[in-house]
Amino acid sequence: MLTLAAIKENPEEIIRKLAKKHFDAKDAIEKVLDLDKTRRTSQAELDTRLSELKTLSAQVGQLMKEGKKAEAETVKNKVSELKEHNKTLEANMKNAEAEITEILLSVPNTPCDMVPEGKSAEDNVVVREGGPMPDLGEDALPHWELAKKYDLIDFELGVKITGAGFPVYKGKGARLQRALISFFLDNAREAGYLEIQPPYVVNAASGYGTGQLPDKEGQMYHCNEDDLYLIPTAEVPVTNLYRDVIFNEEDLPIKNTAYSACFRREAGSYGKDVRGLNRLHQFDKVEIVQIQHPDHSYEALDEMIAHVQSLVEKLELPWHILRLCGGDMSFTSAITYDFEVFSAAQKRWLEVSSVSNFESYQANRLKCRFRTNDKKTRLVHTLNGSALALPRIVAALLENNQTTEGIRNPKTEEPYQTLFLSKDMALFITKFQSLFTLPNKSILSDYLFVFFWTAFPFSLSEKHP
Repeated sequence: MLTLAAIKENPEEIIRKLAKKHFDAKDAIEKVLDLDKTRRTSQAELDTRLSELKTLSAQVGQLMKEGKKAEAETVKNKVSELKEHNKTLEANMKNAEAEITEILLSVPNTPCDMVPEGKSAEDNVVVREGGPMPDLGEDALPHWELAKKYDLIDFELGVKITGAGFPVYKGKGARLQRALISFFLDNAREAGYLEIQPPYVVNAASGYGTGQLPDKEGQMYHCNEDDLYLIPTAEVPVTNLYRDVIFNEEDLPIKNTAYSACFRREAGSYGKDVRGLNRLHQFDKVEIVQIQHPDHSYEALDEMIAHVQSLVEKLELPWHILRLCGGDMSFTSAITYDFEVFSAAQKRWLEVSSVSNFESYQANRLKCRFRTNDKKTRLVHTLNGSALALPRIVAALLENNQTTEGIRNPKTEEPYQTLFLSKDMALFITKFQSLFTLPNKSILSDYLFVFFWTAFPFSLSEKHP
């Protein structure tokens, strides 16, 4: 949430910036300032009364020593009255602080100056693009038909056992999921991110820490009996690892990556955009998170964008990067860049990643700070990004690489017999083999080939692995 210090320093600037998000903050900011004035007035009066109380308490002792019991009793009565009044002052202060916090939790983060004006996704700005644009025939199939044709994903079976938006991946489809997850994690580790395996459920404090609560409470699955929430992204548990933590300045940056299943109610979603893998209630995603020094967070943001770009380039997908306008940004973000890949059969762009800098907004909620070399305490900056979310990546890979014979391999520098087995992946297998000494290295090679990377042979005409 926004810091009280920033609001007090320049309330007009806060109101102006939030207007870019189409959020009218005037009443909220004025209410916060009024409450803070009440709190400070109560605090000043309490300090005066406490000083007076200390003086009177000393007088009681002195009067008792002098045998002046009647006078001592009179002063004692004043002490009791002061204590009761102080309780009222303390209650007023706590109530004001609680109300300030409640209001600030409902106020979004201020967008940075680079965020463009705009009301909706149509006003987002394309800042970079690349990748080969596929040229498919008019008879090209959308991924949900390809998934059925080659027995990769069973959407109907998911409806049977759970409901819409919970697909069942089968055979080569399941192995493709596993291969992509490993590929994304390994690329993140090579970029300096420490891998984390987090819980898939979090408590309410974690939801408040990263800003999903109270803003997105209706979009999260809630386990009422235990008051726990299924995570919508690994951002939530990973960032909350550092709730109530004070780092030393030299500890920064902290870079984590995590794979998780993600769960989102997606209330209000309907129509053609929810077909197949386009919008799910459960999906797989690899997340990257950074805890950064405020002076370096925008440099880190550029680094994270470059990392995600490298992934879509390695997958040889057409892509572009959007800088989101104020009206299309999330509640907690100071700036967000979305990656979209082109789905050739659907003839539409699909979002596969959001990379955001939250500046100190999440950190203030989390009370995540660092101690500077001159012993001052400051809030860190937090950043995160999808690297990558799988469903729409798989949709684009299937659609863009379809042929009359099956699903072809994307072109890579060297030929490989499995889909998406790039040079980077082959190098990983070589490195992994060197960690072990086995009587027969070919056994490990075969295991790794299947466990990590095997997805499809050149043709998907057969239905079973």
